[in-house]
Amino acid sequence: MTRLPDFIIIGAMKSATTTLHGLLASQPGVFMSTPKEPCFFSDDGVWARGLGWYASLFEGAPAGALLGESSTHYTKLPTYPETVERARSVVPGAKLIYVMRHPVDRLVSHYIHEWSQGNTTGTIEEEIARDGMFVDYSRYAMQIGPWLDAYGAGRVLPVFFDRLRADPAGELRRVAGFLGLPGPVRTPEGDRRENVSSDRLRKGPLLRFIMETPGVSHARRLLVPRRAREWVKDRFFRMKRRPELRDETRRELEKIFDEDLGALSGLLGLDRPLSCVTFHEVAASMDDPRFVSRAGVGSGGA
Repeated sequence: MTRLPDFIIIGAMKSATTTLHGLLASQPGVFMSTPKEPCFFSDDGVWARGLGWYASLFEGAPAGALLGESSTHYTKLPTYPETVERARSVVPGAKLIYVMRHPVDRLVSHYIHEWSQGNTTGTIEEEIARDGMFVDYSRYAMQIGPWLDAYGAGRVLPVFFDRLRADPAGELRRVAGFLGLPGPVRTPEGDRRENVSSDRLRKGPLLRFIMETPGVSHARRLLVPRRAREWVKDRFFRMKRRPELRDETRRELEKIFDEDLGALSGLLGLDRPLSCVTFHEVAASMDDPRFVSRAGVGSGGA
């Protein structure tokens, strides 16, 4: 019998989706895909592999388990314009989880990620001016609107990075309730942050070969003292400091994001609207945010 996802974490990139994916994977009765991000509905080349390939990612799931995957490409408009239509055609009954972070913080973390992957050569200011994706992927109302239109408010759960960091156990219980997981959840122990950009290493071909080739990586650890390895990273591969935006650029970004956050506040039905100034405080204080439809308040996780 072909089994497909019951739920999907659809983004946003650099907003702790890897952490949430791992937390859900640790729960009894949940099976998360490997790889974490199949990108089946977004990427044309992956979509071309066909439904059989996608279903094969869930073949090892125990009977009765809830199936999930986490592809941040699913909220990357306008880069992947056919994502929502494809998803609705294949998994019309899936539940969706959307994790959001302060839009400027997400943008900066996104730039660090692209820099570390060797995809950018310019400064953060230059890359923002060159490529609209840095701004677009932080425009949460723009990204989530098509999903709401396709799936309805009751099937979309907003999660905020701030609350996931401050109270991971509480947010996990809320997500579990939305998904209909039976029984108590297995709460996280310690710091479960994953896929963080704090190391800020530029992983070009040479560093990837050294760090990721099994024999070479093992020899490196055996033969080269740790202090020497860290010196080489600092000297040649590590971003020296977190990139900072000019005040003028930040003001321009906040103007763009405040307009989008105003629209998002309407979708969430917030008494106190989100803005770049209030984002951290409002997001951290929400007990149980729910998206609302344009016609009225949406139901829970029906």
